Amino acid sequence: MVDAPVGIPESLVTTLQNARGIAVLTGSGISAESGVPTFRDAQTGLWARYEPQELATPEAFARDPRLVWEWYAWRRELVEQAVPNPGHRALAVLENRVPGVVLITQNVDGLHRRAGSQNVTELHGNITRSKCSVEEVVVEPREDDTDVPPSCPNCGAFLRPDVVWFGEALPVREFEEALEAARDCDLFFSIGTSGLVQPAASLALDALRNGAVIAEINSNQTPLSPYAEYLLRGRAGEVLPALMETAFGRDLGGHGG
Repeated sequence: MVDAPVGIPESLVTTLQNARGIAVLTGSGISAESGVPTFRDAQTGLWARYEPQELATPEAFARDPRLVWEWYAWRRELVEQAVPNPGHRALAVLENRVPGVVLITQNVDGLHRRAGSQNVTELHGNITRSKCSVEEVVVEPREDDTDVPPSCPNCGAFLRPDVVWFGEALPVREFEEALEAARDCDLFFSIGTSGLVQPAASLALDALRNGAVIAEINSNQTPLSPYAEYLLRGRAGEVLPALMETAFGRDLGGHGG
């Protein structure tokens, strides 16, 4: 094994190499490195006068579906312009190198899948998808539907973004998958997440209670920091490639993706 770079503990490298199951939770920090505005940062320009609670609730959609749809359409355009960064790609390599990796994300941008990760649990949905606001099934609007928002081709109700809004519960199947992964892993990574949004924030503590080692990659202190055995301060796009290169001998510091 090559010597770990400064800031990468050799004991973490060994734990990673020997892990039987790994759960990874990612938040907005890793997507921000690809230029995706965080939820709060998306309140800029044309949308600066709106609070997220005015745009990201079922009540807001019922009150003004066109306004809500247009905000999400604008955010979807930003996501489509973004490119997975070295942090995303490093996690895809991890999945290929270690059996039993489950990637749990709070992000709705789909960048992990675009980077090559397959076993992805999207806790908060995916902004690139639409679903029927009544039937709750993912559907595509008809190509000739120019209404804003478009209508469900099955029942005629408005389509809405397939994301979890304030006041809504997480999708049951996805949260059960995340909880099982957290409880079964022996290494849990928390990457670029504030540790404030529940119930996702509880996953690391579930892992800890079941004997997992906790590693946090974040530029800032979070509520999870006191419980983490490893604190790697920095950007995911820098820390993760260095960790993967040390553990598995692959250089992930390039561009593109």
